[in-house]
Amino acid sequence: MLERDDMEHAIPLEWRTAVQNMVTSFISGDFTLSHSSFDRIAPVDPIIAQSIAANISAYGCTLAPLNPAVWGRAVYRWMDGYWQFLIDLTTTAEPVSDLVIHARLRDDGLARLEVQSVHVP
Repeated sequence: MLERDDMEHAIPLEWRTAVQNMVTSFISGDFTLSHSSFDRIAPVDPIIAQSIAANISAYGCTLAPLNPAVWGRAVYRWMDGYWQFLIDLTTTAEPVSDLVIHARLRDDGLARLEVQSVHVP
């Protein structure tokens, strides 16, 4: 159960595997997540996927599987109707990069994380 308060909280363990699988798809170039089936992650709109790909390319480093250190900084927070997830990415040059996944989990019973963006805040 996710908290509904004004505090930032660590990403629960049950969401970490789903996020790691999503990042694996991003590494392979599947930014829409159309070549994978995830129970907990919604497909990414093609326009958002293009933006994600462009932002990662502009960052100048190659994505890598998530380093365990990212979970020390990854957080979620209740935002009055949904939970906002912020998860740093790992690159081949940085265990914890400045690139951040911005995703939302609506409070609608579907329990599917929706990726909104990947960018440097």
